[in-house]
Amino acid sequence: MLTAKDIMTKNPVTITPDMEITQAAKLLFDSHVNGAPVVGKDGKMVGVLCQSDLIAQQKKIPIPSLFTFLDGFIPLTSLKKIEKTIQKIAATTVRDAMTENPVSVHPDTNIEEIAALMVDKNFHTVPVEDNGKLVGIIGKEDILQTLIKK
Repeated sequence: MLTAKDIMTKNPVTITPDMEITQAAKLLFDSHVNGAPVVGKDGKMVGVLCQSDLIAQQKKIPIPSLFTFLDGFIPLTSLKKIEKTIQKIAATTVRDAMTENPVSVHPDTNIEEIAALMVDKNFHTVPVEDNGKLVGIIGKEDILQTLIKK
């Protein structure tokens, strides 16, 4: 059975939280990767930045839907979610656009679990960590390549 260590890209491209968005976008594009781990000065992973995080900058600012009840306005969308969307749209650094506290997998995680995680959670990029240390990354392309090799 294939595991994360069998399909992951070792020594992945990483970016820093203080990197400018345009610089990070160019790095992702030039490296032909969908996403990259965001690593702090201490070497610990603090987030993941994906192309979808960057594409969010092209969105319009969401106007929350409201309804009235007993003369009060009740938002139909979480204000925290709206705030995060606005933060991503206005981002100038990776810190503002990245997904914090990303889900990661262990090198021994089997491919079925990784595929389920990607599909169920709509993840395009999954970091691989061993004892808190970033050791690789898996993208959807890595999963697809296993189908071709059969």
